[in-house]
Amino acid sequence: MAELDSIEIKEFDTIIVGSGLAGLTAAYHASKNGSVAIITKSQLDISNSYYAQGGIAVVTAPEDSFESHIQDTLTAGRELCDLDAVRILVSEGQSCVQELIRLGMQFDKENGEFVLGLEGGHSHRRILHAGGDATGKGLTLFMLNRVQEQSNISAFEYTTVVDLLVENQKCSGVQAFDFVSGNNIIFRSKSTIIATGGLSRIYDRSTNPHTATGDGIALAFHAGAKLSDIEFIQFHPSALYLPGEDAFLISEAVRGEGAWLLNPDGERFMQHIHPLAELAPRDIVAYEIHNQLQIHQSDFVYLSLKHLNPETIKKRFSTIYQTLLNYNIDLTSDLLPISPAAHYTMGGIQTDLHGETNIKGLFACGEVASTGVMGANRLASNSLLECLVFGKRAAEKANTEDPITSGLPKIKKIHVDQANENFFLETKNQIAALMSKKAGIVRSGQKLSEALDELQEIKKLLPEEINEYNLLKIKHIADICTLICESALIRKESRGGHIREDYQLEDPTLCAHLIQQIAHTFKFQEIRKS
Repeated sequence: MAELDSIEIKEFDTIIVGSGLAGLTAAYHASKNGSVAIITKSQLDISNSYYAQGGIAVVTAPEDSFESHIQDTLTAGRELCDLDAVRILVSEGQSCVQELIRLGMQFDKENGEFVLGLEGGHSHRRILHAGGDATGKGLTLFMLNRVQEQSNISAFEYTTVVDLLVENQKCSGVQAFDFVSGNNIIFRSKSTIIATGGLSRIYDRSTNPHTATGDGIALAFHAGAKLSDIEFIQFHPSALYLPGEDAFLISEAVRGEGAWLLNPDGERFMQHIHPLAELAPRDIVAYEIHNQLQIHQSDFVYLSLKHLNPETIKKRFSTIYQTLLNYNIDLTSDLLPISPAAHYTMGGIQTDLHGETNIKGLFACGEVASTGVMGANRLASNSLLECLVFGKRAAEKANTEDPITSGLPKIKKIHVDQANENFFLETKNQIAALMSKKAGIVRSGQKLSEALDELQEIKKLLPEEINEYNLLKIKHIADICTLICESALIRKESRGGHIREDYQLEDPTLCAHLIQQIAHTFKFQEIRKS
C-alpha cells in the first residue's frame, strides 16, 4: 500500500466525468442530494455541446405533436431506436426545456414568440435557438452558471480520468491524473456518471474539439461495461472544406432556411435523391455528397445561399457569417466549399432508461451513452435534448445509490513523459487517416479487415503494461477504432450511419443492437418497442 499512501483521496457523493451539457445537467441535479465533483481534462467550457450550432428540438408549436417528433426520430434512426427511450426523450424533453426557461434561459424570440427553425428529417418547425447559431454555447454556459452557483459542486479542470475503480461489478469511483500538479488522485463516490462526449476526433476530418477521442467509452469498456451500436458514426454533410484547415461546421439549420447543395458543376442534386431534397436525414445527404465527390473526382461540393435574403442570413447565422469572413468567404454571396466530416457517435456505453450501465454505480449520459434514442442515424438537434433529459435521469437515479463500503482496488500510478508526445501525435494522425480511408462514410469487408490488421500492428508498438499517459491515450484510441471496425465488419448491411459498399441494402434480420463487452463474444440484442 506504499504507493497508495502517496496518492490523494477525495470523497464525493457523485462524480461527473466531463463538462458538456449532459455532464453539467447531471451535476446540477445530483447536487440537490449531495456533494458533486466534475472532472474534465480541459476547461469546463470546452465540449462538443459548446460548439453545437443547430439548436434543440422540442415540441412547442400548436400544429406540432409528440407523436410527430417521435416518428421523425424513428424514421431518421432507421428502425434501430428503442421506442420507450424516444418517448421519454420527446415528452420529458419538453418539460426539461420549460424548466430551463423558468430558470432564466433565453431562447430566440420575435414579437414575443419563439423563433422555430426547420432541419433535416423534421416534419415541423420545432428547433429552438439561442443567439442564432450559438445554441450549444448558450445552453452550456447557462448550465455552467447554474452549476457554479451550487456550493456543493467542485470542479477539477485539466484533470483526466485514467481508470474506473471497479470490483465485483461495482464502481466505487475513479483514478485521475492532474496535468497541472502531475499528481494521481483517487475520487471515491457512491456513483460515477460518464459524460465525456463522442469520439469523432479519431477521424482526420471532424467537427468535434480535439478532446473528443472516446476516452470515456474506452474506460467503460475495459471496466466491463457493455457497448452498443458503436459502428454507427454520423458524418455531418456540411463542414467547410479548406486545405490545411480544420473542418468548420456549417449548421444543418442553414439548409433548413433554404440553402442549396450544388455539385462541382454548379448543379443541384439532392432533389433527385430524396423528396425532402437538402432536408433529407443526414445519413442520406452525407452519402450522396460522398457519391458526388467520387463522380466528379473532387474534394468538395458547394453550399449556396445566394438566392436567399442576405440580411436574414446575416442575422440568423451571425457566428457562421463572421467566422467565414475570416476566411474571406461571404456566406450570403459566395459558394461555400464543403464536404462531410465525422460529427456524432450514435452508439456508445449501453445504459438503461435511467442512464445506468451493467456495472452497479456506473452511469453514462449524453453522446457517450447509448440510450436507444439515436438509432442508426441521429435526428438533427435531438442531441442537446438528450443531454438534458438523460443527464437529469442519470443524476436522479445516481442519487439513490447506497454509500460505498468496499476498499480500494489495486492502483497503478500514471505519469507523463514528454518524450512520448510526438509519438502520440504521429500515431494519432496515422490512425485518423486510416479510419477515414477504411472505416469512414463508406466501408467494405476488405477495407475493414485491412484497418484491423494495421491497428493490430500499431498496438504491438505499445508495452503490455502501460503507466504513461501518452501511451495510454494511443491504446484507448486504437482500442476504440478496433471496436468500431470489428462491429462494422459484423454488421453486413447498410443502415443509417453505417454504409457497406459490399452490402448495400438493409437486412431486416440485423435490425437489432450490436453489443460488445470485454471477454465476451459479440451479440445482437432486440430493439425495445414498449
